[in-house]
Amino acid sequence: MTSALDFQYRDGGLHFPQLGLWMDPHHPVRTGEWVVVSHAHADHTARHSAVILTEPTRRLMRSRISGNRTERVLEFGEPLLHSDLTPSPTQTPFRLSLHPAGHVLGSAMARLEVDGDSLLYTGDFKLREGRSSERCEPVEARTLIMETTYGRPRYVFPPTEEVLASVVQFCKASLDAGTTPVLIAYSLGKGQEILASLLTANLPIQLHASSARMTEIYADLGYQFPRWRPLDPQTARGHIIITPTARPLLSAQPSIGPLRIASLSGWALDRRWPTTDENQQRFALSDHADFQDLVRFVKQVRPQRVFTLHGFAADFARYLRRQGMEAFALSEDDQLELSL
Repeated sequence: MTSALDFQYRDGGLHFPQLGLWMDPHHPVRTGEWVVVSHAHADHTARHSAVILTEPTRRLMRSRISGNRTERVLEFGEPLLHSDLTPSPTQTPFRLSLHPAGHVLGSAMARLEVDGDSLLYTGDFKLREGRSSERCEPVEARTLIMETTYGRPRYVFPPTEEVLASVVQFCKASLDAGTTPVLIAYSLGKGQEILASLLTANLPIQLHASSARMTEIYADLGYQFPRWRPLDPQTARGHIIITPTARPLLSAQPSIGPLRIASLSGWALDRRWPTTDENQQRFALSDHADFQDLVRFVKQVRPQRVFTLHGFAADFARYLRRQGMEAFALSEDDQLELSL
């Protein structure tokens, strides 16, 4: 038995052929169908011709991907009907709404309703509250398609406030010792999270150009940060440096002086996680849900069936089956067609 909510999983994204909708495909969609972009990280965006997204994601995506496209911006919780789209991708009535995912600013989960049936696609998400993103708001759905990057029980993150306090202390101790602290963090999301944690520290800060561009958009949308300057290796000595990569700094180290490098990632819990320096400090700060939050999220959505994506998808699906749930991992093969 087929349903209008039947989907195909391919190229990292979801395709709903009967609805003319995609969610987070890696390849550009320029077929007249519409694409839901959950957030503006590079692995969830492409040069699509028509997109549905939140206003922060629209702003951030525009700064990263040039070109013309049709954009339909939704507020969180605002209903969108198939007939509201021009052109409409289908004659099958559906209702779509976006809900805060808590991953980065503007990140959204997508809920689809067709003929009394419902499906929730999370994209990347986290339940822990952050300083630079909206709070996640789970909604109930019959079918749940969820990101499971940290889908093994050993991935349980320490409290965020404790991690951020440790990072600030690392920066202060480095500066007191005459070394320059370098924080390795994604330019979108994690960079702003750690920058916001330095708001009251009254310390000098320089930002990599890519981090600065994202931070300016955050600030324009109402988020508060401490004063910072663009990264300049000639004047970086004595500043906290927030950057997605340390490579340019290593080549400029004679002018900067000694560096103390720290990486901010949930993979810091994994001893096998590679770093450029065995003495590099690691802080377990992530913008994804840990294992406990994945379990809690499923309980809040109350689905009848679950499909898992990315990371330890098979492990988490197996865990859910052991709890008596109907759960399946979506393959990374070219295409998987599923009837709901």
